[in-house]
Amino acid sequence: MTDYLETILEEAEQIAENHPTVAREADNAVHEYLRFAVLRLLEVAPEDTYTDVEPVEGVTVGYGIDAAMADSWREIVEWWEAVPVQEDCTRFRIFYPDEYEIAPRTVVDVMAALGAWRGWTGEATDAGAYDHRERCEVHYLWPKSHPIENRLRDRLGTDQQVAVDGGRTGDIRAREFVKERKQVDGLESRTRRAIQEEMDVSLLEKGGCYEVHSSSGNVYEVDVIAKTCTCLDWQRREPEGGCKHLRQVDHEIKEGRVPRPDGRLPVSL
Repeated sequence: MTDYLETILEEAEQIAENHPTVAREADNAVHEYLRFAVLRLLEVAPEDTYTDVEPVEGVTVGYGIDAAMADSWREIVEWWEAVPVQEDCTRFRIFYPDEYEIAPRTVVDVMAALGAWRGWTGEATDAGAYDHRERCEVHYLWPKSHPIENRLRDRLGTDQQVAVDGGRTGDIRAREFVKERKQVDGLESRTRRAIQEEMDVSLLEKGGCYEVHSSSGNVYEVDVIAKTCTCLDWQRREPEGGCKHLRQVDHEIKEGRVPRPDGRLPVSL
């Protein structure tokens, strides 16, 4: 039987070592590495991962902060009737073909190894940018600061802790971290203003859906393929060239700071 805990840790460790910008500016970098590792293990072909878990055909993984999802979708879905909103918790939405009577065993085993618990299951619902046709979905909740995060920190080295910008440093207590200056030369003025704002971007779902944490504390979903955003600016005006969140995500992808829409990591970082 596969040791899924070891597999998740190995995948996350290799992501942290080789692609640290996956968690650039995340408030909890190891949490980001671990949840992205889960996406890769359940979706991505083994030759494109660092480990050898065979993904289940037809499985798609989406994730986001539970409270942010509730803000967007609470009025149209019943998920939060089963489990109240978890303020500091990731919710995984895992889709699988409806030919399965229950969630595939690999999904169950990976999420159990992560320490996540099942919060909801049923027919896939059309919420967000997810493909729900002829599929079921199961939700798992996973809190920040779970003990598995300490396991990953130990593997990354006690003398090298994960920095606030997702990079690796020496003793974090003795260093002052300076945000890398973003290159803005030659950019259109609205794009320049957008990328100079403090926004954190992470891949929410393979296929082009990203989560943007703005400096105001709001969280938005950006679909770079459909060129949509859940912010009011886009919904009310659909500004030419996209809202500032679309522009920020597009720039982060081009700069290789976040995974590409197909889920692949930047070639060189």
